[in-house]
Amino acid sequence: MGFRKKRKVVEDALLEEILRLQSEWVKLKGIIERSVEPSEIGQFDLMIAEAKYFYLLREARYRNINARH
Repeated sequence: MGFRKKRKVVEDALLEEILRLQSEWVKLKGIIERSVEPSEIGQFDLMIAEAKYFYLLREARYRNINARH
């Protein structure tokens, strides 16, 4: 497997993970916003999901990767 092919596999995996984390973050955010009294654990889970999502977005930007490859 060549370098370019390995890089493409890593980039595709990164994009898939970004989309998965975005979905998770949006879902948790919706639940917290609709909650009358959100639990601390729920808020913590939301913060973790948001941090992971934005970290991977920064990583993709650093690597100059976008979904329109």
